[in-house]
Amino acid sequence: MPKLKSKSGAKKRFRATGSGKVRANYAFKRHNLRKRSTKMKRTARYGFILSKQDENIVRKFLPYL
Repeated sequence: MPKLKSKSGAKKRFRATGSGKVRANYAFKRHNLRKRSTKMKRTARYGFILSKQDENIVRKFLPYL
């Protein structure tokens, strides 16, 4: 059986936490930040943990997670 390839886009967007959960980044943080509220920018500074359903999808993209 050949090795599984991982999705290159998913490599850049998701990473695992120490306990094995999948972490992602918030959207809308690249440009036009003057429009965003300070609260939005502050909460989006750190990533968030994916739900169990989304985590299952991402694990298919990244077999080593």
